[in-house]
Amino acid sequence: MEKTANALREQAIEIRFGQIGLVQVRVHTTDPGAILDELTGRTATAPQFFERTAVCLDLTPLPKLPEVSEVRVVIDTVRRAGMLVVGLVQPVGLMPTNEQPEANAAIEALAKALDLPVLTHFRAPNRPVPVVQAAPPPVAPALPTLVHQQPVRSGQRVYARDRDLIVTSTIAAGAEVVADGHVHIYSTLRGRVMAGAHGDTGARIFCQEFNAELVSIAGVFRVFETIPAELAGRPVQAWLTGENLHFACIT
Repeated sequence: MEKTANALREQAIEIRFGQIGLVQVRVHTTDPGAILDELTGRTATAPQFFERTAVCLDLTPLPKLPEVSEVRVVIDTVRRAGMLVVGLVQPVGLMPTNEQPEANAAIEALAKALDLPVLTHFRAPNRPVPVVQAAPPPVAPALPTLVHQQPVRSGQRVYARDRDLIVTSTIAAGAEVVADGHVHIYSTLRGRVMAGAHGDTGARIFCQEFNAELVSIAGVFRVFETIPAELAGRPVQAWLTGENLHFACIT
């Protein structure tokens, strides 16, 4: 009897580590009115997609780190717009190396006061990173492209870590395909597609029949309602230039 009780206690929960995509809200001001106006305007283009979406706050665009009370107001404002803040972004690679430890400590302290986790920001740096070693480490062999041949159904997610992704079957509405490299879809896309998931701004997306709910490259995204209607059902490629996501038909 005691052995059975112990077994039940051991099976009460499981802790797993997995790749979870999160929307990032980059805050340029702590003015709640300005934030609410812009958020509601953007979420209105795809209300079902953004409703109760988990987001993390990126405070790095602000001229200085805000006070705890200011961030609480921002979090409440984001909630009023229909989204839920679940963490703060750690600004890795977004500032000079000598300033990074101080910034990290400040974000950690702020997150602790707010009772939120800190999530690493994988976006590629906008400025050169100083060389801190005499020679680069050996480059690991590139992983082969992940080829997924089954339909990706609503609610399912396919992730190609550190590689490109090829999908040869339909991606349903509500499904998601993600790659750290390029994404090639040789079928119909009705769900969400994300390339360059860890900040590769050179990643591209190629699709044979384009009806995407959302397209993202290196964190820059557009939802279906903001994508040119003439692209629907056509062969399309998407790429990133700076902060602008571009689309073109493949001829």
